[in-house]
Amino acid sequence: MVNIIIMGAVGRMGSRIVTLSKEVNELKTLAVVERKGHPAIGKDIGLVIGLGEMGIKISDSLEDVISKGDVVIDFTQKEATIENAKIVARHKKAMVIGTTGLSSDDLAIIKESALSSPIVLAPNMSVGVNLLLKVLKDIAQVLGDDYDVEIVEAHHRLKKDAPSGTALKMAQVIAESLNRNLDDVAVYARKGIIGERTKKEIGIQTVRAGDIVGEHTVYFGGFGERLEITHKASSRDTFARGALRASLWIVGKKAGLYDMQDVLGLK
Repeated sequence: MVNIIIMGAVGRMGSRIVTLSKEVNELKTLAVVERKGHPAIGKDIGLVIGLGEMGIKISDSLEDVISKGDVVIDFTQKEATIENAKIVARHKKAMVIGTTGLSSDDLAIIKESALSSPIVLAPNMSVGVNLLLKVLKDIAQVLGDDYDVEIVEAHHRLKKDAPSGTALKMAQVIAESLNRNLDDVAVYARKGIIGERTKKEIGIQTVRAGDIVGEHTVYFGGFGERLEITHKASSRDTFARGALRASLWIVGKKAGLYDMQDVLGLK
C-alpha cells in the first residue's frame, strides 16, 4: 500500500486526484493540504468536495503531515511547489509534480531536492501526451529542416501561465531532435510586417478561452504536404490518473529526477 499526500486538495486538479485515488486499491490518501487561510482548513476533505465524510481533515502545513505519506502529489502554484519540494527532500519522501510555469531557478531547486528524494516532474501526466512526445521526436528526426514547425495550444481562461508547459516540452523535444537551441529559435507571437519565416524557427502560439481542458496541435509544414498531430484532453481525469500512476511507480526508486517517460517505460 502506497500512502499519498495531496497538495491543493480543494482545487481543480487536487480534488480530482482525491476522488480518483479512491479507485486505486494500491493507494490510500492519508493527508491533504491547502494554502494557509483557505476557508476549508480543518474541514473533512470528502465533505468539501462532495464525496461524503472521509475522516481526513484539511491541513495548512505539509510539514505537519509529511510523516503520514510515502509520496506527495503537487499540482499547485510554483511558489508553493518549490517550498514543498524542499520539505519533501528534508524528509526523504517521494514526490510527483505537475505544476507548470516553473522558471530555470525553480527547476534548479527541484533538481537539488531530487538529490535527496525521488521526484517525478512532468508538465503533462497524460499517457497520450507522453506517447506523443516520443512520436514527435521520431517525426522531427525524419522530416529534418525541410519542414516548418508550429505548435498551437489552447486552455481554459483561468490558466495563468503561457505557453503551456506541455507546449514548451513539445517544442523542446523537437528542437533537440533538430539540433536547435529552443531559446534561440522559439517565436511566441507574430504581428505586423515580420518578413519571411526563418527556416529554423519553432512557433509556439497560445489560445485562452472558456473551459478548454487542454488541446495541443503540432504542425510540420512542407511544400506540397502538411502533417498535423493533435492531442485533446476532454477531462482533467486523464492528468489525475497519470499522477496516481506516477505515485505508484516512484515510491522505492532511488533519489533522482524522473519524468512520465520513465514512468511509462518510453525511454
